[in-house]
Amino acid sequence: MFPSCYSKPTSSKDLFKRTYLTKILLGVFIVYMSHTCWVIYGFVYTKPCERGKGDCISSYLAERPRLQLSIFSSLKPDHSELNLIIKIDDFDIHSKFERVVNVSLPLATRNNGTLHTLVYVHKFGVSPLQDNQQVHHVAQLSTYMMSRGNLSSAKEVLKKHAATAPPVVDRPISHWRSRLTLNMMSEDFTFNRGTLPSDVRRYMRVFQDENRMVYLPLLHIDELSVRVKDMMEINGSTTKLPLTISYEGLSLRQFRFWIYMQDVMFSLKRFGFTEVNIDEIKGVLVDNNLYLLALTTLVTAFHFIFEFLAFKNDISFWRKKKNMVGMSRKTVLWRCFSTIVILLKMLEERSSLLVLIPVGIGTTIEVWKVKKVSKIQLQWRTSRSIVHVGKFDESERKTTQHDTQAMKCLSYLVYPLSISGAIFSLVYLRYKSYYSWLINSLVSGIYAFGFLSMAPQLFINFKLKSVGHLQWNVLMYKAVNTFVNDAFACVFSTHPSHQLGCFRDEILFLLYLYQRRLYSTNKTRCREFGSCHHNHRKLKAQ
Repeated sequence: MFPSCYSKPTSSKDLFKRTYLTKILLGVFIVYMSHTCWVIYGFVYTKPCERGKGDCISSYLAERPRLQLSIFSSLKPDHSELNLIIKIDDFDIHSKFERVVNVSLPLATRNNGTLHTLVYVHKFGVSPLQDNQQVHHVAQLSTYMMSRGNLSSAKEVLKKHAATAPPVVDRPISHWRSRLTLNMMSEDFTFNRGTLPSDVRRYMRVFQDENRMVYLPLLHIDELSVRVKDMMEINGSTTKLPLTISYEGLSLRQFRFWIYMQDVMFSLKRFGFTEVNIDEIKGVLVDNNLYLLALTTLVTAFHFIFEFLAFKNDISFWRKKKNMVGMSRKTVLWRCFSTIVILLKMLEERSSLLVLIPVGIGTTIEVWKVKKVSKIQLQWRTSRSIVHVGKFDESERKTTQHDTQAMKCLSYLVYPLSISGAIFSLVYLRYKSYYSWLINSLVSGIYAFGFLSMAPQLFINFKLKSVGHLQWNVLMYKAVNTFVNDAFACVFSTHPSHQLGCFRDEILFLLYLYQRRLYSTNKTRCREFGSCHHNHRKLKAQ
């Protein structure tokens, strides 16, 4: 009785094999979180040096010397040709201020040259060039970037430039850094020479004062506050530009934390991240407080593990899938097409390999799923390959009819809007080539109507009055990530289209949940993908 529904009970050995990868992933996640907590603990607590135990390095600021802050501009990053920008007498390291000054631009800088700033903290009334206990740092006031006109928003400016001007060859030109943020560790802390943190050691200058070691003030120029929206293009007619100089004292833990984050930004450049990508990350770091940033790190870790679990379960589901009853082939084909177009778009934009590799892997998986759902088999002979297309049974053909009917109804809405949008962009916008216009038009259509690709599956569920053929563990993992994306879209400044896309996905997921409740699992029949419940096994035994 019920011979087609019988399935062999899962042995403990098979169950161990299926959960082995999950256990490894859980272990890696625990190790990662432990390492993150250890790094955070290192920022929060640095053991001070106890008097009489070990080699102690005391602070030069403990004696409360009279200091002076002097900021110069120079064409060279050395002590030659210095031009004074601002001088602050009786500089208080615990103060907080912001001042706007006008900086004269040399002719070389106006002709696409580079201008540097040299920041000195030295003894009051003594020239910084004659003070052997001064500390200084050098930073660029001008940097080379692609010409973007008004840089209030790099992405919007690129679209505006494409719409109002013919394509030209971009060349880097000098842009003015309108903000200069200075920090100094104002905390009186005594370090142990043997356990001196490596990040602090890079900023430390030590001298011998009789029988004790003393370190000079720890000065730091904040590069994270330099945003693309604050950059100003330098032209040949500009003789002066405003510079906002701000200062704030930091504790040791704050000083170490910002040094670490600044090193991360420089590492991202080596991995191929563009200036616009790094600027978005800077916005997350600078525009939000540290507690929200710590929460972001924790949530990102969980986001990663849920994404990986969804990826792993999706592959496992399709690898074991033999019967395609209830599965929408049109949805799988649409996802495959969408990922290929997005990959081509990223290749055109020369995105970072850290972004391209995951998208490329996802595209390969989607192509493989199209092969599975279409029952295509490749057989290699001696000199050629033979393609075999499997046949569909009656239940699968019925599913295909429902799928075609749903997609036909959607085509009346999607195709006219997509084609009209593509024609509009071709007439009123300018692109580098017809290929660029085609890719951008397809990407716009995918982001606008991509969520509708899940509608045929909802229609098939409605016709079959069942949801047993769906992979609910994958849907749950992706739903959690969607809710996380919604939370981030509300907290952080993201594009309105991205926020709308997240909420649209949530609406469709809620419809899936409603269907699961409406079409509750029938305990007296098999599910579409071939497994049976324990009731069938009891009936078979009887």
